[in-house]
Amino acid sequence: MDGRLAFAAGARARLSSPEDLSRVQRLRSEVDGIVVGVGTVRLDDPSLRVHWELLDRKPGVAPTRNVVDGRGRTPEGARVLDRTAPTIVLLSQRSARSFPVRVGTVTAGDDRVDLRRAFAELRRRGFRRLLVEGGAAVLASVVRERLFDRWTVYYAPVVIGGATAPPMVAGPETLGFDGAVRLRLDGLERLGDGCVATYVPRTLVDEPPTPGSPRPAP
Repeated sequence: MDGRLAFAAGARARLSSPEDLSRVQRLRSEVDGIVVGVGTVRLDDPSLRVHWELLDRKPGVAPTRNVVDGRGRTPEGARVLDRTAPTIVLLSQRSARSFPVRVGTVTAGDDRVDLRRAFAELRRRGFRRLLVEGGAAVLASVVRERLFDRWTVYYAPVVIGGATAPPMVAGPETLGFDGAVRLRLDGLERLGDGCVATYVPRTLVDEPPTPGSPRPAP
């Protein structure tokens, strides 16, 4: 409930309920690609595959796994590099890493991955729906650059606390509301003892006008 993704120092925490696991698998089955950061790959070694058995469906087309890895630090034995689903590694110019022929790459940005450029290239390649799963650094970039149109959060009935448990969103400090990303609640659903909240970005039309300022045209 306090927005933590894991236990102290990033130790993995299985926070999703069975209902939420099914929800995530359903989301995966509906998108063209899944996006995670290399930190998540190095810590958790996820397969990012769709667990069709949780959906009680025959296997369909696997979404492409996209790893944001500016310096080419994805371990050679990582499960995202296996042959179970297509994979693309998003790199920066700083990386000289080469990957097996079966693994695609997109280079965008000088010292770090420019997600806006990388997403534009993915769209050029036919991607229309991306599911960004994390971790905190990737979520921070996606949110602050307004590269999302829907934000869903599963709140597990757990409080972790502490100083080293990773937060949901990392990145630079926010000093005031001018630097905050405002959202609008679009839906709320109970899942067991937890809940899923869905938000969409607030636009200028959503914001109440300041005194004396003209109202935006409809």
